[in-house]
Amino acid sequence: MSRTLPYICGLLVSLAVAQDANNAYVQEIQKWRDSYEANLKQDDGWLTLSGLFWLKEGGNTFGTGVANGIVLPEGSAPDVAGSFIFRDGSTRLSVKPGAPVLLNGAPVLTEMPLKPDSAGRPDRITVERLSMIVIKRGNRYGIRLWDHGSPARRDFRGTQWFPVDEAYCVTARFDSYPQPKMIAILNILGDTEPSPSPGYAVFEIAGQRCRLEPVLEDNQLFFIFKDRTSSKQTYPAGRFLYSALPKDGKVVLDFNKATNPPCAFTPYATCPLPPKQNYLPVAIDSGELNYGHAKP
Repeated sequence: MSRTLPYICGLLVSLAVAQDANNAYVQEIQKWRDSYEANLKQDDGWLTLSGLFWLKEGGNTFGTGVANGIVLPEGSAPDVAGSFIFRDGSTRLSVKPGAPVLLNGAPVLTEMPLKPDSAGRPDRITVERLSMIVIKRGNRYGIRLWDHGSPARRDFRGTQWFPVDEAYCVTARFDSYPQPKMIAILNILGDTEPSPSPGYAVFEIAGQRCRLEPVLEDNQLFFIFKDRTSSKQTYPAGRFLYSALPKDGKVVLDFNKATNPPCAFTPYATCPLPPKQNYLPVAIDSGELNYGHAKP
């Protein structure tokens, strides 16, 4: 038997194992992307976000009538369903008798106080196919509206992505700060929110040394970044990437899971923008393309 035959057989086995591992990785990423798209389309997903109304001191009536301070989509509610009464940063809900308005799933019998999103889980108001919460952004309070029958959800064309490439899943060194540092995160409204950053990730990609500084969100690292695909293949303002907290001074950054901010799908989101230190000097040809962009 030729001495090269065992070598060739071993090489073929190694290639088959590597191919199986790559196929498993591609399938894992595709499963993750399918879940991400399903979340966009769900009842309280970004595709159903259909309004943002800033509250004024005093009464803010809501209903489908054009004279209301908050005009709801045609055919979705009574002409006047009730009022959001806003005074000194506090909001109360008053409902017109007989209007089909629920607060956290229960009928509203009297004037009720409302918890905004800044207090943790906000109170949720529902009117037929609509739902609303009070949000706080900077010094402003507003009503965020979802519509289960929104045109954006109805006409959704699906997400588009760069091909899965495991080379864009990198293990970065994570340098922790002695104490979390507050960094300024600007949003599209022009508000700046100080957010805690536990440190920064350092890695090499496409032959370039890169650095990203995340903020903490729900026991995860949240990276808001911009790269040289921005305004070309990807969303102009940048993209989002989440990762697990660092372990043993390392963190895995899988750019195959980089996504558009919600502002790519709705004009009613209040997206944070990448801080200057998170502008990368390379093109990250990985993750989600701008909504409506042709697949490469």
